[in-house]
Amino acid sequence: MTAPRHPDGPVLVVGSGLAGWSVVREFRKLDTTTPVLMMTADAGDFYAKPALSNALVQGKAAVQLVTTSAEKMVATLGVTLLQHTQVTGIDVLAQEVHTATKGAFAYRQLVLATGAQAIRLNFTGNAATEVMSVNSLDDYAAFRTKLAPQARVLIIGAGLIGCEFANDLAASGHAVHVVDPSAAPLASLLPAEASAVLQTALEALAVRWHFGTSATTVDRVNDEYVVTFANGQTVVVDVVLSAVGLRADMSLAQAAGLTTERGIVVNAQLQTSAAHVYALGDNTQYASESAGVSRTLPYVMPIMAAAKALAQTLAGTSTDVQFALMPVAIKTPALPLVVAPALPGTVGSWTKVEEGIWHFVDAQMQVRGFVLCGAQTSRRAEHTKRVTA
Repeated sequence: MTAPRHPDGPVLVVGSGLAGWSVVREFRKLDTTTPVLMMTADAGDFYAKPALSNALVQGKAAVQLVTTSAEKMVATLGVTLLQHTQVTGIDVLAQEVHTATKGAFAYRQLVLATGAQAIRLNFTGNAATEVMSVNSLDDYAAFRTKLAPQARVLIIGAGLIGCEFANDLAASGHAVHVVDPSAAPLASLLPAEASAVLQTALEALAVRWHFGTSATTVDRVNDEYVVTFANGQTVVVDVVLSAVGLRADMSLAQAAGLTTERGIVVNAQLQTSAAHVYALGDNTQYASESAGVSRTLPYVMPIMAAAKALAQTLAGTSTDVQFALMPVAIKTPALPLVVAPALPGTVGSWTKVEEGIWHFVDAQMQVRGFVLCGAQTSRRAEHTKRVTA
């Protein structure tokens, strides 16, 4: 490993989400003296982004989702925080980060924790730019402000986030429509029977589904939105929310010449293709123990595992990240779900084990993943043990 150009420089972290703050917290457990500099485009307050999709029914405003203020994080962890700072570029040879208004900063090691941005679809219509997405506290605040009591909402996307918002909005008294090209909710994660159970559970909250089509045109007519689908159907709503997924924020990495694919490509030590530059979180494509397979892991538990491993490496002990099976709890109280997806590329099929339990089984009859629903979600530890790594 090459020596850093600025050995006395700081560990510089770009991004103040869960990934950024978690790696700083883990690093401070190992090293209390090396300066740490964090740059963030927002205020830097610590909050759990997954809480954005189930906060409405709890009546929570954006400020109530902040668990620790930026000021307290700074005081606790001994960090220099540059708030509302736009990073414009990285010079990996000079080991410098450039900002729009505050100049250039040298680093000993650089951590990219820039997260992911909401995917924006292209719509026609005079209100195409008024389609909302919720990927930050500011987004949530704007969305909540837009929601009048009993507002009608169209959610574009029946994936994980779309279904969580559908449950939250319907339980909060809103009339909810969901449109998706697939045939069922969470079609890419669940066996067909489990998708059908979820669909029925949300229909009981009066969620209306529009499958096998997509939204194409969004027009404002007076104070309402008229949304036209590809099949010619229209719905009239008060708010349109896009929940079609996230795309890794790789703009800085790409401009700096780092290797990117679906995310910033890192090795087992979370190093990018440039020396002394690391990445973790929703922006990152992790190497896998399975030959030829790499993956993005946009969930909380992988971030925590990556933060612990990277902190060791930053503190001088090169450490490979290892991801155990990490089931995901989907926040749909109408039908609680726990999903442990098989690794990408795993060939197999879903088998129903008993009511509310499905296993994903490969050709050798090895369990590679599972889905639990309803009361069966309490058995996640038991079924985690059954999965072959």
